Amino acid sequence: MKILIIQDYLRSGGTERQSVLMATAFAKAGHEITLLTFRPRGILELDAEQQPFAFRSLQSFDTGLDWFAPGLLRAAEEAAPDLVLCMGRMANCYASFIAKRVPKAAVICTMRTGKSLPSLFVRSLRHCQHVVANSHVAKRVLTDRHDIPSHKITVIHNPVLRFSDKDSPRNHALRRFHGANPSTVVLLNVAMFRPEKNQRELIEICAKLPGYLDWQLWLAGEGPAQKKCERLAHDLGLGARVKFLGYQSDPAPLYLAADIALLASQSESLSNFLIESQLHGLPAVAYDIVGVGECFAPDSSGNLIPNKDQPAFIAALDRLIREPAHRKRFSDQARRHAEAHFVQDHQIAAHLNLFREQAMT
Repeated sequence: MKILIIQDYLRSGGTERQSVLMATAFAKAGHEITLLTFRPRGILELDAEQQPFAFRSLQSFDTGLDWFAPGLLRAAEEAAPDLVLCMGRMANCYASFIAKRVPKAAVICTMRTGKSLPSLFVRSLRHCQHVVANSHVAKRVLTDRHDIPSHKITVIHNPVLRFSDKDSPRNHALRRFHGANPSTVVLLNVAMFRPEKNQRELIEICAKLPGYLDWQLWLAGEGPAQKKCERLAHDLGLGARVKFLGYQSDPAPLYLAADIALLASQSESLSNFLIESQLHGLPAVAYDIVGVGECFAPDSSGNLIPNKDQPAFIAALDRLIREPAHRKRFSDQARRHAEAHFVQDHQIAAHLNLFREQAMT
C-alpha cells in the first residue's frame, strides 16, 4: 500500500512524533511511505540514511507559516497514494481539498486535539472517508458537537513513543545530578511550554504543598511560555526545587529518575507524556479534560482530578508524596495498564488493518 502522511511541521509535539513513528513503522511493515510536511524539517530532523520512508517538504525555505502549503494538491496527486493520512490541525484543514483532487485515494482525517476545531477542519471531517480519533472522548466530541456519524470514526489510542526495558534500573545518577536525595520525590512533566500546557499551574500547585515535604518539580520542554514559568518559580521562592530541563529528544531517562507524573494541561485528546510515564511505572495526577482519563486507570494507577480543582489536586499529590506504599501500588498498576493499552505493535496493527479496509472501499 502507498501511504502519504501529511503534517505541517516536525516540531517537538506529540502529534509530530506520532507522524514519524507511524511513518517508520508502516514502512518497516512493507508499505511505501511518504511523509510530506509544509515547512522544512524541524527539531525532529532525522538521519536521511536511516529513515525507511521518503520525506518531502513543500516550502523551499522555512517561512515560519504553519498553514502555507504551496503545491500540496499537486504533490498529493503526483504521489498517487492508496491512502492519505492527515496528522495535525493544519493538515486536516486541507483534507477535503485533497479528497477532491485525488478521488482514488482513501483520505483519513485524525482527531488528536483538545482545542476547538477550525471550520475547514470540520468541513474535512465531513468530506473525508474515515476519521481516526485517539480517545473515546474525542470521538464523542465529533459525534455530539460536529454531527460526524459514529460509524465513520474509529478510536485507536496512541502507541507509546518512547520507553525503556521494564527491567531498566532507576536513574540514580540523574537524580544526584539535580540534587535529589534518595528520599526526594521527583515530580515530572514533559511538554512544550505553551500556555495551554499549563505548566504555570503545576508550579502554583507545588508552591502550596506543605513546606516539610521533600520534592522537586522537573519540567522538560521548551517554548514561548517557559520564561514566564521561570519567573513564577523564582517569585514564589521555589529556587532549586523547580528544574527547567529544556527540550529532551529522549525523555526516557527522566521517567527512570522520577516518581510521579503531573499534568494540568488544558488541551489534550490523549497525552503521550502520561502513557509513556505509565509504562515506566509513574503514578499520575492529572486534570480531567477530554481523553486524559483514558491515559491511566483512575483511582488505580493515578488520580483524575476535576478540572481546575486545585485543592483536590494538591490533596492527591500530597498523599502520593507522603505514602510510598500508596505510590508503589499505583506504580505497579501503571505498568500493567500501559502494557495492555498502548504497546506499539498493537496500535500500529490496528491502524494498518483499518487502512486496508478503507483502501478497498
